[in-house]
Amino acid sequence: MNLVLLGFGNIGQGFARTLLRKMKFLSKRYGLTPRIIAAVDVDGAVVDESGLDIEKLLETAEEKGTVAEYPRKGEKGRSGVEVIRNIKADVVFELTPTNIEDGEPGLTHIKEAITAGRDVITSNKGPLVVAFRELNEMAANFGVEFRYSASVGGAIPIIGLVRDQLAGDEVYSIQGVLNGTTNYILTRMAMEGAPFDVVLREAQELEIAEKDPTLDVEGIDTACKVTVLANALLDWDSRLDDVDITGIRRVGPDVTRLAQETKNTVKLVGVANSEKLEVSPRLVPIGHPLDVRGTLNAITLETDLAREISISGFGAGPQETSSALLGDMIEIYRSKGD
Repeated sequence: MNLVLLGFGNIGQGFARTLLRKMKFLSKRYGLTPRIIAAVDVDGAVVDESGLDIEKLLETAEEKGTVAEYPRKGEKGRSGVEVIRNIKADVVFELTPTNIEDGEPGLTHIKEAITAGRDVITSNKGPLVVAFRELNEMAANFGVEFRYSASVGGAIPIIGLVRDQLAGDEVYSIQGVLNGTTNYILTRMAMEGAPFDVVLREAQELEIAEKDPTLDVEGIDTACKVTVLANALLDWDSRLDDVDITGIRRVGPDVTRLAQETKNTVKLVGVANSEKLEVSPRLVPIGHPLDVRGTLNAITLETDLAREISISGFGAGPQETSSALLGDMIEIYRSKGD
């Protein structure tokens, strides 16, 4: 299976390391031998249709700052679109950073790959909150697979769980703690009684929060994930603007203390059901499945047959995201009977 990686930052490099680690496992269990034949970053690309040396690719990115410096085969200025159009790959991985405004460059990458007849796997929420239905319809029209398990919940296999094991169930509602940064902040506030600003600085020092934490603490990242889940599991045709969003900046020590006195905790919860899409701080009973600590994520589904199902796990990080990317790749391989 020949792979193209568009985006070779933390997620792209994490996935490449995962492939190195899992090569023997994939071959033994599935008879699958993945080859990275092209990698692209903001500065350029490297292409070798016989397969790139993954260790050398990672070494080049770390030491030179770009895959375009890969010995002899790297090329500065070569774009992802050019690579898609000219390289015969089986699967294109779209792993560029999320852009919630217009989904670019990921949106164009995905459209080009689908049009070229390539299966696509992405961790990028941007194209999904901008053009979810359009991309799925394109994939169906061109007869290719389009998978995005890694866009929500990291290692939590929520989309695959519903589409496979719960294929006979109708999902009525989804509730989730979907952002590790805000969950860490709220957990620390509850434990220490510290104000928001103090805990945010701590999270930034630990690199749990970004230097600009706006997307996390204002609830926008959670809203993106709610949008994807509503579209994928509830058959909505929603965009980010359809979500009613309240972040956690106004949550103070008084709120977390009062919550504890009533045997509750405060969580930033995303909700999707037939009536609304919403993100807001909510009281969650201590011991409830959504009462997860630190950077963990959790999701609870309400369905007609299985009733209520909850799942929790690590929702972010290159290794955790690679778990979902790898799962999507294996499913594509198995679906084709190769």
